[in-house]
Amino acid sequence: MVISYRFRGSFYFTPSKCSDNSDSSFAIQISMADREIEASPRYHPEHNLVADNDVKESIAVGVSTTTDEDEPSSLFQLSRWRWWFLVVINIALLLMGQSGAVLLGRFYFDQGGESIWMATLVQTIAFPILFFPLFFFPHPKNLSNTTHLTMHSYTLTLIMVYFLLGILLAGDNMMYTIGLLYLPVSTYSLICASQLAFNAIFSFLINAEKLTMLILNSVILLTISASLIALHSDSSEDNTKNVTKNKHMVGIWCTLGASAGYALLLCLMQLTFERVLKRETFSVVLEMQIWTSFVASCVCIVGLFASGEGKGLEDEMRRFKAGREVYMLTLVGTALAWQICSVGVVGLIYLVSSLFSNVMSMLSLPLVPVAAVLLYREQMDGVKIVAMLLAILGFSSYIYQNYLDENKSKETAILATDTPETSISG
Repeated sequence: MVISYRFRGSFYFTPSKCSDNSDSSFAIQISMADREIEASPRYHPEHNLVADNDVKESIAVGVSTTTDEDEPSSLFQLSRWRWWFLVVINIALLLMGQSGAVLLGRFYFDQGGESIWMATLVQTIAFPILFFPLFFFPHPKNLSNTTHLTMHSYTLTLIMVYFLLGILLAGDNMMYTIGLLYLPVSTYSLICASQLAFNAIFSFLINAEKLTMLILNSVILLTISASLIALHSDSSEDNTKNVTKNKHMVGIWCTLGASAGYALLLCLMQLTFERVLKRETFSVVLEMQIWTSFVASCVCIVGLFASGEGKGLEDEMRRFKAGREVYMLTLVGTALAWQICSVGVVGLIYLVSSLFSNVMSMLSLPLVPVAAVLLYREQMDGVKIVAMLLAILGFSSYIYQNYLDENKSKETAILATDTPETSISG
């Protein structure tokens, strides 16, 4: 007899040996494990407890199963301290990678780098690094009776989705690069905060998320913050870097467009998890990151040589103010920083949620402008300070709404039945 049980949080347990005499005791332990998972911070109420008739698999994160009677309660939950430790580590990876990548990108342009396609390419080209964590969390095998025709259709759909998302990612990275080229880092970072406002709008339109008063308040505050930056001209900094007013406006609009594009990309990824992949395990999220980055890198490589910028890279390296070695280290460091950020993003999606990962990426909002003032001697005038405070208030409103939603979900889960559902097959 094989008992296939699906835990909340996309965990699966399939004992290969289970005697008839132990069925009742095993069912009791399953029930105890379910209650412990609900009390654990690793538990997310939106993952309903259901029997999965289409997928019969072992643990989705690649943990091997045994027949010990006390194993369900020890394998399928993370202790509170360990869960918080992993969350903090992934937040640190996200913030360090994102902040480091933005500052190195600014350094590349300040030292004489001119290739927009190269600056865009380094944002995704180091994606092979993500294969290493994928080895530790292999893709779960699908043991369901899926026909060859169905699998072929599913594969073609998945390839098309990855292809389209990869093209969108390449275009979005290009707009971010143009924004960073024409804007000071502090201005660029403050405008990027508008991503949360776009995320709320696209989540409402695409993912059917509710638009509450707190979310609307967040959208309004972030819009005002971005508008202040757009109307405020960094004339002294622009003249120093030979940036005309028209280029300054191009930088602002490209950064706004990139923020909207990235919010759209996240919502479309969430829709892909729900409609196509129908699961959101660590390996599945990681694979999406890898293949969309692969497509985006291919697009950037084609653009690099089709535009003629590839021919001038040798000359650009020679004219780089800090030297050839620093030029190479800057590009490699930027590429690695973006992938470190990606590992943090994927880790937070797996440990918590896509929304939480997106919100945490905005924590770099106060970090990058301060670092830009210290490292690049950028001006932090009154308008920028007011815009930062408004953005932080909008960010706080967004966080508080998610806190209320989480508490409401937990209360709903407590009122629900505690009896787990199992599917038994001989």
